[in-house]
Amino acid sequence: MNPASASHTPGRIHKPRRNRFRRLVARVLLYAAIAAIFVYCLFPLYWVVRSSFTPEVNLFQTPVEYFPSHPTLANYRGALGENFFTDALLNSAIVAGSVTLLSLAIGSSAAFALGRFRFHGRSFVMYLVLSMTIFPQIAILGALFATISNFHLYDTLGSLVLSYLVFTLPFTIWVLTSFVRALPGDLEEAAYVDGATPLQVFGKVLLPLIAPGLVTTGLLAFISAWNEYLYAVSFIQSPGHYTVPLAITSFVSIHTESFAVPWGQIMAATVVVTLPLILLVLILQRRIIAGLTAGALKS
Repeated sequence: MNPASASHTPGRIHKPRRNRFRRLVARVLLYAAIAAIFVYCLFPLYWVVRSSFTPEVNLFQTPVEYFPSHPTLANYRGALGENFFTDALLNSAIVAGSVTLLSLAIGSSAAFALGRFRFHGRSFVMYLVLSMTIFPQIAILGALFATISNFHLYDTLGSLVLSYLVFTLPFTIWVLTSFVRALPGDLEEAAYVDGATPLQVFGKVLLPLIAPGLVTTGLLAFISAWNEYLYAVSFIQSPGHYTVPLAITSFVSIHTESFAVPWGQIMAATVVVTLPLILLVLILQRRIIAGLTAGALKS
């Protein structure tokens, strides 16, 4: 046996072991980082749920109970017993649903025109639409207030629908246009050969193909309208027209005589407000994943 080759044999044996050890360490560090991010993101939600089931007198006791020893539904009964909160749930559903439907109806039509028809200034229109998402909400608050006042929409749900569309519609048009552009033109051309009109092509050919994109953008528009606070507090004054963000902040004002903030009811209301969004994501998760994947592959 050659002594030179024998001297290198231990190194060759230990090298795979070192590589396996490094891969194991890298994997452990990766999983630890993922676990840390997971806990960081979900801990606030856990704390809200925990506080919603904790009696009011035990919320700030020490040592802290990470799981309430005497869970109660009193906070939920107190939150749902307030008429302005139940009205706010209905108002938010009406506003967010209207904004979502209008964004998808107008946005998909605009996306069909921008993605399938060639005309001068198409790129300018696209970038103009994109520029509308750059402005912060506060920058156009004064102009929106003047517009809403001139149309006599102040303190109505219509003011929220109009103002929310300013931001959800450009985003919807931009995203859906990328989906429409990525579709193959063979099906569209075959439909035209069979005598279909552009409206029939849009409704029967293109819309089913961009369904994942419609679900994804529609859900994002719904969440944006459901959670919006700045325009709601600026344009709504009557408690009967409150949306859920305004209703949650109102729990403080209705207990001013006791000088105590009802944190338990606020946490319970937060859970109730968050549940519809979680249910929507769970129900539509396959469509959402398909839409995000399609957008990533086709962009």
